[in-house]
Amino acid sequence: MSTALKQSTPEVPVPFYQPTGNEEQLFEAAWQRHLPLLLKGPTGCGKTRFVSHMAAKLGMPLYTVSCHDDLTAADLTGRYLIKGGETVWVDGPLTRAVRNGGICYLDEVVEARKDVTVVLHPLTDDRRLLPLDRTGELLEAPDNFMLVVSYNPGYQNLLKQLKPSTRQRFLAVEFNFPDPDTEADIIMRESGIDAEGARILVRIAGNIRNLAGIDLEEAASTRLLVYCATLLKTGVAFDDAIQAAIIEPLSDDRDIKTGLREAIGIIRG
Repeated sequence: MSTALKQSTPEVPVPFYQPTGNEEQLFEAAWQRHLPLLLKGPTGCGKTRFVSHMAAKLGMPLYTVSCHDDLTAADLTGRYLIKGGETVWVDGPLTRAVRNGGICYLDEVVEARKDVTVVLHPLTDDRRLLPLDRTGELLEAPDNFMLVVSYNPGYQNLLKQLKPSTRQRFLAVEFNFPDPDTEADIIMRESGIDAEGARILVRIAGNIRNLAGIDLEEAASTRLLVYCATLLKTGVAFDDAIQAAIIEPLSDDRDIKTGLREAIGIIRG
């Protein structure tokens, strides 16, 4: 089974990221001391962009795996495949990062199957080992290897939680949405929209976020605001951009969508 894998290289430009605290300093300290890092925060608040930014800043390859229900330990470590009539071992993204060095980032790790976290445990203590039972290898992570995982604590249920025994193996940094001024700056930078348009979108998001956890499962993310601003910048009408980039992604419920449109209309005046 294939994994949703993206590998970046040190040659790519450093992606834009606006710090909101000391997260860059903490990441670099974890990197230097060979410590695993856990990023916690709502969907679309910048966790993945932050990891891409730091990997490029450090000049390290980045192996990004988007975790899902069917992701197994073998998808990360590797498996035997038939090639040209021969059975050959093919490393998974985690094994490649351990062999060659780099940052392995597991996005939304709680979505993966339970056997995935078992594989990670030896890499998250002072051993920094990756056992490959199928090949009989025991790989020791090099100094330039780092494990980073993320998840959204607000979107967990009883069946999908990160066990305390796993969480306590990581340094952890909590992410949230930026303050209004910073978020407006990010939206302008990413979309090219003017300051007034960015501030309107931030006010809309602020009101919607007050509903998250009550009427909405997820809040309006910075990512969605950038999408909306991008549509506005290309000339899409305001109501159409709001509908496509904010309302429809947040809910399928007709009454909730009507309520969102009414709340947004009040903000616009």
